[in-house]
Amino acid sequence: MAHHAREAEVIDTGSLQRRWITYIIGIYILTMGISLAIRAGIGISPQSSLTRTMTLVYPRLSQGTYNFMLELFMLFLTYLAARKDFELKNFASLIPAFVLATCLDLNLMLTRSIGFQDYLPKFFLLVFADALLAFGLFLMIRANLVLMPIDMFVNTLFKRTGLRWGDIKTSFDCTLLIISAVIGFALLGGPRFIREGTFMNAILVGQYIKLYFFLFQKIKTTIASYHRRSLEQESYSRQRF
Repeated sequence: MAHHAREAEVIDTGSLQRRWITYIIGIYILTMGISLAIRAGIGISPQSSLTRTMTLVYPRLSQGTYNFMLELFMLFLTYLAARKDFELKNFASLIPAFVLATCLDLNLMLTRSIGFQDYLPKFFLLVFADALLAFGLFLMIRANLVLMPIDMFVNTLFKRTGLRWGDIKTSFDCTLLIISAVIGFALLGGPRFIREGTFMNAILVGQYIKLYFFLFQKIKTTIASYHRRSLEQESYSRQRF
């Protein structure tokens, strides 16, 4: 799941059970961040804007359902892109995709009473929501388990084209934004969820993740230094007595 050397530094190499727990907690925190960003009402991420727009076009299906349908479609595109390299184990990516969809609908239900009229509380809610979203992503990166179908598709294009992973992801996000805007103009009279918060999300989430990487390394170094000093003191005490 790690795409960069700095991501490899935070990967948990412990038991599979602990990593799955971390992964599921990460998914839940991620979806809580998405839900709060939606409640802020000043713009959401490209993927969320598309699935949220679809709930206005056809409200009988939940956003979690639309999100799972999108992930399923991206798995199909991954199959087309990977061709012979596609493996049956890739279908396992639908498991966390289903968990994410379920958690998203749950958290949207839990946060439905949240709503602000003034802009400043909306702004701070979005800032907090992006912090949660980024922390959820951080935990999922640390668990280093199954890629979501969307990330799997981007990863497949990365391997087959040789283009930078970040450039492909950015292009993909822009495509989702365009699709969301087109659907909004065609069926809703204009885009509904693409605002300043959409661009804030693109900036803040990346910066938050960098912060979490930094803090993790700082805490890890501090703990290692503490253990080393403790061992040195213990060794010194034994030599004295």
